[in-house]
Amino acid sequence: MDIKVGQVLRLKKGHPCGSFEWEVLRTGIDFKLKCKGCGHLVMIPRVKLEKNIKEIKD
Repeated sequence: MDIKVGQVLRLKKGHPCGSFEWEVLRTGIDFKLKCKGCGHLVMIPRVKLEKNIKEIKD
């Protein structure tokens, strides 16, 4: 899967704030994502993230 910094991902499971969209801040073995709703930052392993992606927006 080709995911680049700056792209917005729509995940299957929503964040507790109600948003489903996350901005990619860092890629590699782990991804650093920022919630588009509340700004919360999380680190997610690549394997787990790729399973949960519903849509990739540019």
